[in-house]
Amino acid sequence: MRIIRGINAIQPQTHCVATIGNFDGLHLGHQKIIAKLKKKAQSLDLPLTVISFEPLPAEFFMPEPPARIFPMRDKIRLLNQLGIDNYLCLKFDKRFSSISAEDFIQRTLLEQLKVKYLAVGDDFRFGYKRSGNFELLKKMGRQAGMEVSDASTFKQNNQRISSTRIRKYLQLGDIEHANQLLGHHYQLSGRVRHGDKRGRTIGFPTLNLRVPNNIAPARGVYAVKVKGLSNQKSDQPLLGVANLGARPTVNGTENRLETHLFDFTDEAFSAYGKHICVELVRFIRAEKKFDDFEALKTQIVTDADQAKAFLKDVHEKHEIHEK
Repeated sequence: MRIIRGINAIQPQTHCVATIGNFDGLHLGHQKIIAKLKKKAQSLDLPLTVISFEPLPAEFFMPEPPARIFPMRDKIRLLNQLGIDNYLCLKFDKRFSSISAEDFIQRTLLEQLKVKYLAVGDDFRFGYKRSGNFELLKKMGRQAGMEVSDASTFKQNNQRISSTRIRKYLQLGDIEHANQLLGHHYQLSGRVRHGDKRGRTIGFPTLNLRVPNNIAPARGVYAVKVKGLSNQKSDQPLLGVANLGARPTVNGTENRLETHLFDFTDEAFSAYGKHICVELVRFIRAEKKFDDFEALKTQIVTDADQAKAFLKDVHEKHEIHEK
């Protein structure tokens, strides 16, 4: 997948198939849209381009925008897994927001990207003061040879699959229902960084990832599975317990995902700088501030025991299902 950062980075090309949206979460609905567009792109022998924005439009206009389902790095990772050809990330700022809908269609979609087939939701609004809509796209598309189709809404159990629903489940710590709509396990990824190393002093060393403050999952403790460490001898994930949050007991200010592996060895310290994926399997408890470090240590022991029990139960149920 080629990442194109900004309008000026668009290279001359013949034509493409494209879609536009936030694609926050890349849930089952998004996956079905992209799968449909991949088939269309293959039939036309053209590349598939996904167009999105940074920051997201709501983050630009709203003082308190909705939390993101995934950080940008995970959205890019998931798009790459879906097998698209190009990801065009447009910088959404004051200048971009002042572009008229007609200019965006003519200059960006028709002249620069040379879009041959475009799929968007029929409620898609764009351009200065949100003046552009589906009908304008179809009208200008007809005149220029760009076919415009409606990216259908998809349902599960008679309910619309939406980022809003997924975001709500994550904020409640309901990973299981969020995963059902995502169509994949919720994961946060990143490079392992050096932390404060306080965990080592109490027998709970951790792998530390920095994560943005504006993501949806509830802050607190999770049972987790980890992939990506060099000492993993198979595709089997390593099991552990993790805390997502700012670590109020030690007056932390930076949002982190700190993961303790149950089979943590000295070899794991070589993980610094490596890229790992941490799957949040089950929410255990909300983040809280403890009176002192000793009280925190006692709680961590309890959290780890709960995480082990849950992950063992999941493993046993999986084995029974496989038989």
